[in-house]
Formats: sequence, structure tokens, C-alpha cells
Amino acid sequence: MSQANTPQPSWRNPLLMGLLLAFSSAAMAQWQWVDGTGRKVFSDTPPPASIPDKNILKKPGMTAAPIVVAEPAPSTAPAATPPAAPQIPARDTELEAKKKQAEQAEEAKKKAELERVAKVRAESCERARKAKITMESGVRLATTNAKGEREIMDDKAKAAESRRMDGIIRSDCGPVPKQ
Repeated sequence: MSQANTPQPSWRNPLLMGLLLAFSSAAMAQWQWVDGTGRKVFSDTPPPASIPDKNILKKPGMTAAPIVVAEPAPSTAPAATPPAAPQIPARDTELEAKKKQAEQAEEAKKKAELERVAKVRAESCERARKAKITMESGVRLATTNAKGEREIMDDKAKAAESRRMDGIIRSDCGPVPKQ
């Protein structure tokens, strides 16, 4: 006779399931406590020794946090001040360092842009001053028209170009305007 087709006893399956459930509840053992900064901590390892028992909210095998009702002791001493709320760190040094670095980068960017604008203004001022000196020299000046032909500037054109150079000198040779 072959033993391959024999059915297993029906009591094995429920027993196996019961054992698996028992071991899985032990694997879910969780600790829960409030740390020194007031945050809840969940772990499968016990809290450090520095955590007082009153801050342990849950232990493995414990269903809920213990409820402690403290009755005030009769005393003639003045009432004690209530315990302060847990302090959350006021500063995050890494975040502040990144913020400071970003601000420095922004300042450097602004400074570089101001230097670039100042350089362009100085070059424009220098060209306008040289052109103005050439206009006032009395030499005949020629320009090139849209067709590419040379035209000699008359007095009216020289006066208009001189006014344009004066405007450029006023705007680019003075102090940088505030933005």
C-alpha cells in the first residue's frame, strides 16, 4: 500500500495555526515611551535607562498605558508649580547652516550682478564721452545709412547725436541708481 495518498489528521491544521498566532504575538512586542524632548518613541527594544518609568507608555504584554491618579497630599506648604511641558529643541543647526549658506549664495549672486551692471555702465560712459569729444572736435563725420552708403553728417544731425551722447553720459556716468 502507498502512503502518499493518506489524508493528514484534521487536528494538525488548527494546532499549527494556534502555534503560529502565539509566536506572531511575541514578534509584535512593542515598547512605547516619551523621550526627553517630548516625542513618542516606538521600538521593539526597551527604552534607555535614562527614561523614567512614568514615561513608559507601553511594554510588551501590556495592553494600554497605565493610568495613574495622583491625589494631592494634605500639606501646609504652598502649591507646587505644575510640571513644564516637554521642551522641543528651538533650533535645528543643520537647517540654520543650510539657510545661512543659501543667503550667502544669494548675496554673492546679487553682488556679482551689481558688478556686471557697473562694468557695462562704465564702458558705455567711456564710449559716450569719446563720441562727444569727437562730435565737438569740428572734424567732418560720416555715418552709414540703411542701404550701407556713407553720408556726411550735417549740423542738425551732429546736434541730435550730441544730445543723445549727453543723455547717455548723464545716465551712465553718474552713481548707480538705487533699485
